[in-house]
Amino acid sequence: MHRVLAGGPHILKDNATEDRGENARLQAFIGAIAIGDLVKSTLGPKGMDKILQPMPGEGARNTTTVTNDGATILKAVWIDNPAAKILVDISKTQDAECGDGTTSVVVLAAEMLRNAQILVEQKVHPQVIIKGYRIALAAARQKLEALALDHGSDTAAFREDLLKIAMTTLSSKLLKHEKHHFATLAVDAVLRLRGKPNLDYIQVLKKPGGSLKDAFLEEGFILEKKIGVGQPNVLEDCKILVANCQMDTDKIKIYGARVKVESFEAVAEIEKAEKDKMKAKVEKICKHGCNVFINRQLIYNYPDQLFKENKVMAIEHSDFDGSERLAAVLGA
Repeated sequence: MHRVLAGGPHILKDNATEDRGENARLQAFIGAIAIGDLVKSTLGPKGMDKILQPMPGEGARNTTTVTNDGATILKAVWIDNPAAKILVDISKTQDAECGDGTTSVVVLAAEMLRNAQILVEQKVHPQVIIKGYRIALAAARQKLEALALDHGSDTAAFREDLLKIAMTTLSSKLLKHEKHHFATLAVDAVLRLRGKPNLDYIQVLKKPGGSLKDAFLEEGFILEKKIGVGQPNVLEDCKILVANCQMDTDKIKIYGARVKVESFEAVAEIEKAEKDKMKAKVEKICKHGCNVFINRQLIYNYPDQLFKENKVMAIEHSDFDGSERLAAVLGA
Protein backbone atom coordinates (compact mmCIF):
# COMPACT_ATOMS: atom_id res chain seq x y z
CA MET A 1 0.00 0.00 0.00
CA HIS A 2 1.48 3.33 -1.02
CA ARG A 3 0.76 6.64 0.60
CA VAL A 4 1.35 9.94 -1.15
CA LEU A 5 3.09 12.58 0.98
CA ALA A 6 1.63 16.04 0.52
CA GLY A 7 4.30 18.49 -0.60
CA GLY A 8 7.05 15.84 -0.80
CA PRO A 9 9.45 14.67 1.92
CA HIS A 10 10.67 17.17 4.53
CA ILE A 11 14.47 17.35 4.07
CA LEU A 12 15.24 20.69 5.77
CA LYS A 13 16.32 21.10 9.34
CA ASP A 14 13.93 22.29 12.00
CA ASN A 15 13.10 26.01 11.82
CA ALA A 16 14.72 26.18 8.34
CA THR A 17 12.93 28.05 5.57
CA GLU A 18 13.09 27.79 1.81
CA ASP A 19 12.51 30.55 -0.72
CA ARG A 20 11.98 29.94 -4.40
CA GLY A 21 11.36 31.85 -7.58
CA GLU A 22 10.59 35.54 -7.31
CA ASN A 23 10.93 35.68 -3.53
CA ALA A 24 14.45 34.25 -3.57
CA ARG A 25 15.50 36.54 -6.42
CA LEU A 26 14.00 39.59 -4.71
CA GLN A 27 15.81 38.85 -1.44
CA ALA A 28 19.13 38.51 -3.31
CA PHE A 29 18.61 41.86 -5.02
CA ILE A 30 17.58 43.63 -1.81
CA GLY A 31 20.51 42.26 0.23
CA ALA A 32 23.18 43.14 -2.33
CA ILE A 33 21.76 46.62 -3.03
CA ALA A 34 21.55 47.33 0.72
CA ILE A 35 25.26 46.55 1.10
CA GLY A 36 26.06 48.94 -1.76
CA ASP A 37 23.97 51.69 -0.17
CA LEU A 38 25.73 51.07 3.16
CA VAL A 39 29.21 51.89 1.86
CA LYS A 40 28.24 54.29 -0.95
CA SER A 41 28.46 57.34 1.31
CA THR A 42 32.11 56.55 2.15
CA LEU A 43 33.27 56.59 -1.49
CA GLY A 44 35.64 59.21 -2.86
CA PRO A 45 37.46 62.23 -1.42
CA LYS A 46 34.18 63.64 -0.07
CA GLY A 47 33.22 60.31 1.50
CA MET A 48 32.10 60.31 5.12
CA ASP A 49 33.40 58.11 7.91
CA LYS A 50 31.35 55.41 9.60
CA ILE A 51 31.29 54.87 13.36
CA LEU A 52 31.29 51.14 14.09
CA GLN A 53 30.00 50.33 17.56
CA PRO A 54 30.34 46.62 18.47
CA MET A 55 27.51 44.72 20.08
CA PRO A 56 27.77 44.13 23.85
CA GLY A 57 30.28 41.37 24.49
CA GLU A 58 31.71 41.53 20.96
CA GLY A 59 34.57 43.29 19.31
CA ALA A 60 38.12 43.94 20.46
CA ARG A 61 37.59 45.08 24.05
CA ASN A 62 34.37 46.80 22.91
CA THR A 63 36.33 49.49 21.07
CA THR A 64 34.54 51.86 18.69
CA THR A 65 36.06 52.17 15.21
CA VAL A 66 35.88 55.24 12.97
CA THR A 67 36.76 54.44 9.34
CA ASN A 68 35.75 54.96 5.72
CA ASP A 69 37.50 51.84 4.44
CA GLY A 70 34.98 49.58 2.71
CA ALA A 71 36.67 46.32 3.64
CA THR A 72 36.89 47.29 7.33
CA ILE A 73 33.22 48.29 7.44
CA LEU A 74 32.00 45.12 5.72
CA LYS A 75 34.13 42.89 7.95
CA ALA A 76 32.50 44.41 11.03
CA VAL A 77 28.89 44.15 9.81
CA TRP A 78 26.91 41.01 10.63
CA ILE A 79 25.27 39.73 7.42
CA ASP A 80 23.04 36.72 6.80
CA ASN A 81 21.96 37.44 3.23
CA PRO A 82 23.77 35.13 0.73
CA ALA A 83 24.00 37.74 -2.03
CA ALA A 84 25.30 40.34 0.41
CA LYS A 85 27.95 37.87 1.61
CA ILE A 86 29.17 37.51 -1.98
CA LEU A 87 29.71 41.29 -2.17
CA VAL A 88 31.62 41.16 1.11
CA ASP A 89 33.84 38.43 -0.36
CA ILE A 90 34.41 40.61 -3.44
CA SER A 91 35.58 43.43 -1.18
CA LYS A 92 37.94 41.09 0.73
CA THR A 93 39.42 39.78 -2.52
CA GLN A 94 39.98 43.31 -3.81
CA ASP A 95 41.68 44.24 -0.54
CA ALA A 96 43.97 41.19 -0.70
CA GLU A 97 44.87 41.58 -4.38
CA CYS A 98 45.16 45.37 -4.78
CA GLY A 99 44.86 46.91 -1.30
CA ASP A 100 42.55 49.62 -2.60
CA GLY A 101 39.20 50.01 -4.34
CA THR A 102 37.29 47.91 -1.80
CA THR A 103 34.37 50.33 -1.70
CA SER A 104 34.35 50.93 -5.46
CA VAL A 105 33.91 47.26 -6.40
CA VAL A 106 31.00 46.84 -3.97
CA VAL A 107 29.21 49.98 -5.15
CA LEU A 108 29.76 49.04 -8.82
CA ALA A 109 28.46 45.49 -8.29
CA ALA A 110 25.44 46.76 -6.35
CA GLU A 111 24.53 49.28 -9.06
CA MET A 112 24.84 46.62 -11.74
CA LEU A 113 22.46 44.43 -9.73
CA ARG A 114 20.09 47.37 -9.27
CA ASN A 115 19.86 47.81 -13.04
CA ALA A 116 19.59 44.05 -13.51
CA GLN A 117 16.58 44.04 -11.19
CA ILE A 118 14.81 46.54 -13.47
CA LEU A 119 15.45 44.30 -16.49
CA VAL A 120 14.27 41.19 -14.62
CA GLU A 121 11.02 42.95 -13.70
CA GLN A 122 10.59 43.62 -17.45
CA LYS A 123 10.70 39.84 -17.99
CA VAL A 124 14.23 39.80 -19.45
CA HIS A 125 15.87 36.43 -18.74
CA PRO A 126 18.84 36.55 -16.31
CA GLN A 127 21.08 34.69 -18.78
CA VAL A 128 20.46 37.41 -21.36
CA ILE A 129 21.45 40.07 -18.80
CA ILE A 130 24.61 38.11 -17.93
CA LYS A 131 25.53 37.84 -21.61
CA GLY A 132 25.13 41.60 -21.95
CA TYR A 133 27.37 42.22 -18.95
CA ARG A 134 30.04 39.97 -20.46
CA ILE A 135 29.92 41.89 -23.74
CA ALA A 136 30.24 45.15 -21.78
CA LEU A 137 33.22 43.68 -19.85
CA ALA A 138 35.02 42.82 -23.09
CA ALA A 139 34.35 46.31 -24.49
CA ALA A 140 35.54 48.01 -21.29
CA ARG A 141 38.71 45.88 -21.17
CA GLN A 142 39.46 46.64 -24.84
CA LYS A 143 39.04 50.37 -24.23
CA LEU A 144 41.28 50.31 -21.15
CA GLU A 145 44.01 48.45 -23.05
CA ALA A 146 43.79 51.07 -25.82
CA LEU A 147 44.18 53.90 -23.29
CA ALA A 148 47.00 52.23 -21.33
CA LEU A 149 50.47 53.82 -21.33
CA ASP A 150 53.77 52.02 -20.65
CA HIS A 151 56.45 54.20 -19.04
CA GLY A 152 58.55 51.29 -17.77
CA SER A 153 61.56 52.38 -19.82
CA ASP A 154 61.34 56.02 -18.69
CA THR A 155 62.35 56.19 -15.01
CA ALA A 156 61.15 59.75 -14.38
CA ALA A 157 57.76 59.25 -16.06
CA PHE A 158 57.29 55.89 -14.32
CA ARG A 159 57.97 57.46 -10.91
CA GLU A 160 55.53 60.30 -11.69
CA ASP A 161 52.83 57.75 -12.59
CA LEU A 162 53.40 55.91 -9.32
CA LEU A 163 53.13 59.19 -7.39
CA LYS A 164 49.79 59.98 -9.03
CA ILE A 165 48.47 56.51 -8.22
CA ALA A 166 49.62 56.77 -4.60
CA MET A 167 48.10 60.23 -4.12
CA THR A 168 44.81 59.06 -5.63
CA THR A 169 44.76 56.16 -3.19
CA LEU A 170 45.41 58.46 -0.22
CA SER A 171 42.80 61.04 -1.26
CA SER A 172 40.05 59.31 0.70
CA LYS A 173 42.18 58.44 3.73
CA LEU A 174 43.03 60.37 6.89
CA LEU A 175 46.41 61.20 5.35
CA LYS A 176 44.86 63.24 2.53
CA HIS A 177 46.23 66.52 3.93
CA GLU A 178 49.78 65.11 3.73
CA LYS A 179 49.19 62.81 0.77
CA HIS A 180 52.10 64.16 -1.30
CA HIS A 181 54.56 63.52 1.54
CA PHE A 182 53.36 59.97 2.22
CA ALA A 183 52.97 59.17 -1.48
CA THR A 184 56.62 60.11 -1.96
CA LEU A 185 57.65 57.87 0.96
CA ALA A 186 55.64 54.93 -0.42
CA VAL A 187 56.92 55.29 -3.99
CA ASP A 188 60.56 55.64 -2.92
CA ALA A 189 60.23 52.56 -0.69
CA VAL A 190 58.72 50.48 -3.51
CA LEU A 191 61.30 51.63 -6.05
CA ARG A 192 64.10 50.50 -3.72
CA LEU A 193 62.87 46.94 -4.12
CA ARG A 194 63.99 47.15 -7.79
CA GLY A 195 61.17 45.01 -9.07
CA LYS A 196 61.10 42.44 -6.28
CA PRO A 197 57.47 41.47 -5.57
CA ASN A 198 57.92 40.85 -1.82
CA LEU A 199 56.57 43.91 0.03
CA ASP A 200 57.60 42.34 3.36
CA TYR A 201 61.05 43.82 2.74
CA ILE A 202 59.51 47.22 3.54
CA GLN A 203 59.46 47.68 7.32
CA VAL A 204 57.09 50.14 8.98
CA LEU A 205 58.00 51.29 12.50
CA LYS A 206 55.43 53.22 14.55
CA LYS A 207 56.50 55.67 17.24
CA PRO A 208 54.18 57.71 19.49
CA GLY A 209 54.41 61.48 19.42
CA GLY A 210 55.37 63.87 16.66
CA SER A 211 53.33 64.94 13.64
CA LEU A 212 52.58 63.37 10.27
CA LYS A 213 55.36 65.37 8.65
CA ASP A 214 57.90 63.75 10.97
CA ALA A 215 57.51 60.44 9.12
CA PHE A 216 60.57 59.63 7.02
CA LEU A 217 62.15 56.88 4.94
CA GLU A 218 65.48 55.71 6.32
CA GLU A 219 68.26 55.03 3.85
CA GLY A 220 69.35 51.86 5.62
CA PHE A 221 67.78 49.14 7.74
CA ILE A 222 66.52 49.79 11.27
CA LEU A 223 66.71 46.98 13.82
CA GLU A 224 65.22 48.08 17.14
CA LYS A 225 67.64 46.36 19.50
CA LYS A 226 70.32 47.42 21.99
CA ILE A 227 74.01 46.86 21.40
CA GLY A 228 76.05 44.94 23.97
CA VAL A 229 77.70 46.85 26.85
CA GLY A 230 81.13 48.28 26.04
CA GLN A 231 80.91 47.36 22.37
CA PRO A 232 81.37 49.82 19.49
CA ASN A 233 78.22 51.73 18.63
CA VAL A 234 79.26 52.91 15.15
CA LEU A 235 80.87 50.75 12.48
CA GLU A 236 81.42 51.45 8.81
CA ASP A 237 81.93 48.91 6.00
CA CYS A 238 81.09 46.18 8.46
CA LYS A 239 80.65 42.45 7.88
CA ILE A 240 77.41 41.19 9.40
CA LEU A 241 76.67 37.63 10.49
CA VAL A 242 72.98 36.83 11.07
CA ALA A 243 72.46 33.66 13.10
CA ASN A 244 69.95 31.69 15.14
CA CYS A 245 72.08 29.76 17.61
CA GLN A 246 72.25 29.17 21.36
CA MET A 247 74.55 31.59 23.11
CA ASP A 248 73.62 30.85 26.73
CA THR A 249 75.71 28.77 29.17
CA ASP A 250 73.47 28.43 32.21
CA LYS A 251 70.47 26.72 30.62
CA ILE A 252 69.97 22.96 30.63
CA LYS A 253 68.22 22.17 27.39
CA ILE A 254 67.19 18.65 28.37
CA TYR A 255 64.26 18.94 30.75
CA GLY A 256 64.50 16.79 33.86
CA ALA A 257 68.28 16.28 33.57
CA ARG A 258 70.25 16.01 36.83
CA VAL A 259 73.94 16.29 37.55
CA LYS A 260 75.16 14.72 40.81
CA VAL A 261 78.59 15.78 42.09
CA GLU A 262 80.60 15.04 45.20
CA SER A 263 82.31 18.40 45.68
CA PHE A 264 82.34 22.04 44.66
CA GLU A 265 85.46 21.36 42.60
CA ALA A 266 83.35 19.14 40.32
CA VAL A 267 80.84 21.95 39.92
CA ALA A 268 83.67 24.29 38.97
CA GLU A 269 84.90 21.76 36.40
CA ILE A 270 81.44 21.56 34.83
CA GLU A 271 81.23 25.36 34.65
CA LYS A 272 84.71 25.52 33.11
CA ALA A 273 83.73 22.93 30.51
CA GLU A 274 80.65 24.98 29.63
CA LYS A 275 82.74 28.13 29.32
CA ASP A 276 85.33 26.40 27.16
CA LYS A 277 82.56 25.12 24.91
CA MET A 278 81.07 28.60 24.59
CA LYS A 279 84.51 30.14 23.99
CA ALA A 280 85.13 27.71 21.14
CA LYS A 281 81.77 28.63 19.61
CA VAL A 282 82.54 32.36 19.79
CA GLU A 283 85.97 31.79 18.23
CA LYS A 284 84.37 29.91 15.35
CA ILE A 285 81.98 32.83 14.81
CA CYS A 286 84.82 35.36 14.88
CA LYS A 287 86.86 33.31 12.40
CA HIS A 288 84.29 34.19 9.72
CA GLY A 289 85.73 37.69 9.80
CA CYS A 290 82.53 39.42 10.91
CA ASN A 291 82.55 42.48 13.15
CA VAL A 292 78.75 42.55 13.70
CA PHE A 293 76.93 39.50 15.10
CA ILE A 294 73.12 39.54 15.18
CA ASN A 295 71.55 36.57 16.93
CA ARG A 296 67.92 35.47 17.00
CA GLN A 297 68.35 34.08 20.53
CA LEU A 298 69.75 35.51 23.75
CA ILE A 299 73.44 36.22 24.26
CA TYR A 300 74.52 35.78 27.88
CA ASN A 301 77.17 37.73 29.75
CA TYR A 302 80.16 35.47 29.10
CA PRO A 303 79.84 35.23 25.29
CA ASP A 304 78.99 38.94 25.25
CA GLN A 305 82.29 39.59 27.02
CA LEU A 306 84.14 37.41 24.50
CA PHE A 307 82.61 39.36 21.60
CA LYS A 308 83.74 42.58 23.28
CA GLU A 309 87.31 41.28 23.54
CA ASN A 310 87.23 40.40 19.84
CA LYS A 311 85.87 43.89 18.99
CA VAL A 312 82.66 42.45 17.59
CA MET A 313 79.34 44.26 17.97
CA ALA A 314 76.79 41.75 19.28
CA ILE A 315 73.02 42.23 19.12
CA GLU A 316 70.81 39.68 20.84
CA HIS A 317 67.20 38.55 20.65
CA SER A 318 66.36 40.12 17.32
CA ASP A 319 62.77 39.32 16.40
CA PHE A 320 62.18 36.62 13.81
CA ASP A 321 60.65 38.94 11.19
CA GLY A 322 63.48 41.43 11.63
CA SER A 323 66.14 38.73 11.23
CA GLU A 324 64.50 37.28 8.14
CA ARG A 325 64.05 40.71 6.58
CA LEU A 326 67.64 41.72 7.42
CA ALA A 327 69.02 38.48 5.97
CA ALA A 328 67.01 39.06 2.78
CA VAL A 329 68.18 42.67 2.48
CA LEU A 330 71.83 41.70 3.01
CA GLY A 331 71.56 38.75 0.65
CA ALA A 332 72.64 36.36 3.42
